[in-house]
Amino acid sequence: MPSVSRAASRAASRSVLRTSLTLLATTALAVPLAAAAPAAAAAPAPFTVTALKLTVRAGDRNCTVDADLYRPAGVDAAHPAPAVLTTNGFGGSKNDGSTAATAGAFAARGYVALSYSGLGFGKSGCPISLDDPQTDGKAASGLIDFLAGARTADDGTRVDYVTKDAARDPRVGMIGGSYGGAIQMATAAVDHRVDALVPLITWNDLAYSLDPNNAGRTHGVSGPVPGAYKKEWTGGFFLIGEAQGLLNPSLDPSRIGGAGCLHFVADACETKRLLDSGHYPADRTAKMLHYARSVSPVSYLKSVKAPTLLVQGQADTLFNLNEAAATYRTLTAQGTEAKMIWQSWGHSGGMDKPAPGELDLSKGNLDTSYVGQRILAWFDRYLHHKTGTDTGPAFAYYRDWVTEGPAYGTAPSFPAGGSRKLYLSGDGRLVDNRRKVVRGSREYRNWLVPTSHSESSLAGLLKLPDPAPYDIKGTHLDWTSEPVTGKPLDVAGTPKVTLKVVSPKTEQVQNSPDAANRLVLFAKLYDIAPDGSKTLVHRLVAPARVPDATRKFTVQLPGLVHRYQPGHRLRFVIAASDSAYAGNRGIKPVTVTSAPEDTGVIELPVIQDRPGRF
Repeated sequence: MPSVSRAASRAASRSVLRTSLTLLATTALAVPLAAAAPAAAAAPAPFTVTALKLTVRAGDRNCTVDADLYRPAGVDAAHPAPAVLTTNGFGGSKNDGSTAATAGAFAARGYVALSYSGLGFGKSGCPISLDDPQTDGKAASGLIDFLAGARTADDGTRVDYVTKDAARDPRVGMIGGSYGGAIQMATAAVDHRVDALVPLITWNDLAYSLDPNNAGRTHGVSGPVPGAYKKEWTGGFFLIGEAQGLLNPSLDPSRIGGAGCLHFVADACETKRLLDSGHYPADRTAKMLHYARSVSPVSYLKSVKAPTLLVQGQADTLFNLNEAAATYRTLTAQGTEAKMIWQSWGHSGGMDKPAPGELDLSKGNLDTSYVGQRILAWFDRYLHHKTGTDTGPAFAYYRDWVTEGPAYGTAPSFPAGGSRKLYLSGDGRLVDNRRKVVRGSREYRNWLVPTSHSESSLAGLLKLPDPAPYDIKGTHLDWTSEPVTGKPLDVAGTPKVTLKVVSPKTEQVQNSPDAANRLVLFAKLYDIAPDGSKTLVHRLVAPARVPDATRKFTVQLPGLVHRYQPGHRLRFVIAASDSAYAGNRGIKPVTVTSAPEDTGVIELPVIQDRPGRF
């Protein structure tokens, strides 16, 4: 049999890699965001699409943006319409079915739409700068100038048919998800002409998203010390960014990055290098945290004045519900109009198959889904100035246990409902009264390899198998409640646990200049069915780098919405490691001691007036 040539083999390998990277880009990170066809309830209006190039100023450089302009029939200078600006998720472009569908869905409803490839993606120039407001935000501001008719596209095209609130002020809203969500807040922070935002499944603080520490927080999800490196998600982002030359041949030379990266700006490249090193020396760590937050809403929300409808996914281990909650709290505290929806789907699998009745952007059910109706009402209110439009409650959350009636619960404020305390007993039980706590202590220790598994971060999106969550004996501790009795116990919000651990080896390095020497643990909540089977809800885990091994500390778990049915039990686990994250350096045995007067406490956010009890 003739042998395959090396050239043919390399070509085949490149083809396989390109196919894999394209799949990752279009399913894992380039989030589907709108309808391919409008629902029947909204009579489709014909529109035209014009491809354009616009060279805009972005920070210290000029960047050429690849865009498509959607103009509804009948819209002209005498009959103007509001505009919607949208862009892709990470790794995508204006040509994604999702991004193009978003623009088409709103153009079909009479909006002028401008869809564009974000900087560093598709055929747009300049390196990837992580939605930096001073770069990506400024670039989007240049596109708003175009919608205002204040500047032309590179071919001389000028727009004079967008509704204006002033001479250079077009009435414009933004919608998009993930990478296309954060850009909205970055744009609104530097350009107050933006009138309405709908960011879906996006971040509040990239330092938390990529290296989460759920202990020692000082503001929202942010804190001064990194947690556990989210190596799988971060690696996926970096791979897609660096592979842009393979996914998009003949790139604009302006897209070459710095500090050894092909397509990222130098600071992003240096941040990835620090995370990969496994070390957190004080000076480099401070620089990394400063940079990650400078390109995150946490640092510039004070400048965001546009009404904001936040939509976050419950099934999301990349940008969990706590990030949206932190953004919501900041916006509402400063007087910016904001509301929040916790839908079912997020980055963690199932994006292509939303639950029945949920917003399915591939089907365009904006008019018939709860989230879609809320989005349309938001734009009616703030772009069409229909002041009588009901934009819905402050907080809404999808309930997967509801089969009849509205799937969404609602509340006039966030958080909703009250709380239920459970106590960690020395015999491994979770009890509902401090007096039931039994004195005792138990120990676990980590190995030098991961011994617990919550998820393979990209498995669901790439249609790959993922083992069920597990924890190896001796490398974790667990506490289990009595079965729920009476009514179900419904949880909606952010659980938290107060703990104290004993770890002599950690105490020896407590004051080390390298924060990576401090103890890391992973907290999580399971649902244990009557037959003993267990569910880690949405595979959510809370990594925590213990601030001080000699004092009590609080761990904020990822937000969740879940029903514990009668007969089910709640199990709280702290594990020594997790396969999706970087873990402890060295072996660090940990002991947890319980006594009635001094033990760990879990606070569950419950939402019924009289929920079931353990």
